[in-house]
Parts: sequence; C-alpha cells; structure tokens
Amino acid sequence: MRGRRMAVLNSCLMISPHLDTSPADSGVYRTLLESTRAIPWRIDWATMQFTYIGPQIEALLGWSQSSWLSVNDWAERIHEEDRQRTVDFCVSQSQQGVDHEADYRALTPDGDYVWIRDVVHVVRREDGSVEALVGFMFDITERKQAEDKILQLQRELEVLSYRDSLTGVANRRMFDTLYPVEWAKAQASREPLSLLVIDIDYFKQYNDHYGHVQGDECLRRVAEALDTGASRARDLCARFGGEEFILLLPATDENAARNVAERCRKLLAHKELPHARSGVGRLVTVSVGAGTIVPGAKDDPNIFLDRVDRRLYQAKSAGRDQICDVEA
Repeated sequence: MRGRRMAVLNSCLMISPHLDTSPADSGVYRTLLESTRAIPWRIDWATMQFTYIGPQIEALLGWSQSSWLSVNDWAERIHEEDRQRTVDFCVSQSQQGVDHEADYRALTPDGDYVWIRDVVHVVRREDGSVEALVGFMFDITERKQAEDKILQLQRELEVLSYRDSLTGVANRRMFDTLYPVEWAKAQASREPLSLLVIDIDYFKQYNDHYGHVQGDECLRRVAEALDTGASRARDLCARFGGEEFILLLPATDENAARNVAERCRKLLAHKELPHARSGVGRLVTVSVGAGTIVPGAKDDPNIFLDRVDRRLYQAKSAGRDQICDVEA
C-alpha cells in the first residue's frame, strides 16, 4: 500500500521547473492530485520553500494555499505540544535521506486542531544529494479519536479490574499490587507503614436476619465510612474479602494509625446502621487489628500482614467492637 502511494507521489509531485513533461501530462497529474482527499506537497531542500501544496489544504485546515511559503509556516502550524518532537524527527530523517511518516496535531486559524499523518519521501539527485522533500498529508482525526476511545475504554476496564464491584472501594487485587510498592518505599525512606485489618462484627447474623440484599447495602455503607476515614491521597481502603476490609496507610506511625481506626469507627457509628442480632449492641460495629512497622531488609511483608490479621482476631476474641494494636 505504502509502495503504491509512493509511486503516485513520485510521479505526481514533480510538478516543478525541473520536470520535463508536456502541459497535458502536468494537467493530468494536477487533476489527479487535487481530486484526492490526501494533500500533496513539495519542498525544495536548498531553499526550504514550498514549491507546491494542494488546494485541499484550505478546506482541511483553513489556511489558504498561498500562505504555505516555507517550512516555518508548516512548523508554526503544528500544535505546540507536538512541534519540537515532530520538527526534530522530520529534519533528522530528511537529513539522513530516510523516507518517514509523522503523526501530529495541525492547528487551524481559530485555534482548533486536526490530526495529520505526514508521509514524506526524500528525492535525491544522481550524486546522492537531497533535492527535495515530497509528501502527502492525511487527515487521521477520526482514526485518532477512535484510538483515544479505545484507550479510554481500556483504562476504564483497568480501573474496574482494581475496583470492588459491590462497594466501590479498591479490591484485593489492588491491595496486592500496591502493598509491595509501599513496603519498598517505606524500606527506602525509613518511614513507618501501617495496616488496619477490619471486620464487620456478627455479619453472618446480620445477613441471616436482614437478608443478603440488605447485607450488601450494609457492606457498601461500611466501605463508605472506612474510605472516608482513610482520607489522604496515598491511603488505600480495599475490600479484602467477604465482610473484611484493609486500610494501607503509608508514612503513618502507630498513633496516627490508631487515630484513623478510631475515626473510621466513629464515622460508622454516625451512620447508625441497625443490627438487631449483634452481640455488642444494636448498631453495626467493626473490630480492628492494627500494626505499624518501619520495614528493614530482613522483614517480610506477608509476615507483617499475618501479624496484623492475628490482632484482628484478638480484638474479636476480646469482645469485638474494639481496636487491637499490640500482640496478646
């Protein structure tokens, strides 16, 4: 496909004083060029001046055909975010005599832009020196929009893959991804890292009494309270499984971690979720295992997580609705 395109390019874009063709031939070539949606152009290498650009350029970009005088006009009409990269690449490839393609956003007079694919062919003399650059500009805006839409959908799917579909907070996969990252950061910075492992008290009894639909709503409301309690940008609230949640708190010492746990319990208490079958009151409550570590080279993140998880069960064994942050 590209070879056929270049063949047409070589045949047609030599509309210049250097081409020995009849007026009839030139007329045919010009008609062919100006009837295509692609925009042909030619630049003289020695002067860096446009010797030809198709009239279609005005319909596409809004700049008149006569305003394309030199490569500076081309460069200045490239979006500033793409300009340096595109110019540097095209100049480098042209100097080396290499045919190339470049995608960039071309500006319109009103400040809008159109995505362009520029296909460039380097014309050489018999001695190998560069005589001219010839090419076609193609409008690839629709293609770029489609690609952007696909990328957006891929990002949305990726976000969904790390999100618990019921509660809306992060899922176990997200925690498993971020935990080793934050552990490594804490090791490098010698900053404390804290974990809170949280379980809803008597949740099986809640489901048995209120039903699973109401149970799902309870999970959502608890997750909302915990996510609000973990308020900093780097804090992570994740559903660990079933009615269990985990809070990953980077750069958080023991006292700060306990304050977060207390804040989460208060936020949940303010929701006043009824629990007629709870063994510790008449509202939904949680038990919390808490732990803080400044990880050293010999520390293991899995062992630390297991230690905090054991503290959760100590809190439950001690009567629930409480925080345990020390070993039994």
